[in-house]
Amino acid sequence: MLLESCAREAAAGRGAGPEQMEKLMYYPDEKELGRAAGRVTRAVWGGGVDVEQLHNIKKNACSEDCSFCAQSALYDTGAETYQLPPDDEIVGAAGRAREQGAGSYCLVAAWRSPPPGALERVCGAVRRIRSEVGIEVECSLGFLDEPQARALKSAGVKRYNHNLETARSKFSEICTTHAYQDRVDTLLAARRAGLELCTGGIIGLGETRRQRLELAVEIAGLAPEEVTVNMLVPVPGTPLEMQAPLPAGEILRVFAVLRLALPRSIIKISGGRETATGDSGRALLEAGANGIITSGYLTMGGNEPSRDMEMLGRMGRTPGAGRA
Repeated sequence: MLLESCAREAAAGRGAGPEQMEKLMYYPDEKELGRAAGRVTRAVWGGGVDVEQLHNIKKNACSEDCSFCAQSALYDTGAETYQLPPDDEIVGAAGRAREQGAGSYCLVAAWRSPPPGALERVCGAVRRIRSEVGIEVECSLGFLDEPQARALKSAGVKRYNHNLETARSKFSEICTTHAYQDRVDTLLAARRAGLELCTGGIIGLGETRRQRLELAVEIAGLAPEEVTVNMLVPVPGTPLEMQAPLPAGEILRVFAVLRLALPRSIIKISGGRETATGDSGRALLEAGANGIITSGYLTMGGNEPSRDMEMLGRMGRTPGAGRA
């Protein structure tokens, strides 16, 4: 049976290929699909859950027109705007994140790419976090070239996040100010510089199931160490403010297929976890996911870390990615 065969192979570290992923995405029973993915997660990773906090270090006024984004300067969303805060603030927030149970800390900036001088400031903050706090640091700073990526690597950044956002065939409907390949090129530059990769996208943008499959296949082809899956939270003032939510079964399919394709990657439930799932993502943690973002997102709040730690405890799960 296809599902059982794919699950056995994934538990041994061998992920499903594109043809198998297509059959899995259309598997008739999504609950059975999710259970199989959950077994793979436990076999490969044990009971650990990677817990991450974000720090939006430069907010709003982004030049790009991504139609889901509250931080685009082209849309009136009411999001506050601020520039890079002092290093002490960034380092202090990293310390609090660690105290609250986070194992990784991601610095995010709403730039097309880091402007002159900004990358040096970020690198300085990263060095302080690594020496004074000790938490793992990731960054999401927009488009990078290879020298910029090498600077981040040298400063102590472990992983670079740059999402593909949606399927290549859907992308031009979602963004017109840059191309899909620009995103792929940034990920390739980060990989060449020695950084681990975090990439993923947003589901529920009006794409089809086949386009969600297309995105999953492209992600798998990049072999990222971490995959981050967001579920659209429609933001008033953006072109997608009236977009209907995805059914829970469609969300589960994405997480399960990604797990069966990428058994050794962290699969993280990101934006929309608290609003789109109804259970703070608990069902998805039983169906392939092994990571969460806690304490809020770039422009919206999230669960208090203590609430997420309690949820993990009730599930018999522990903070920390576990083995792979």
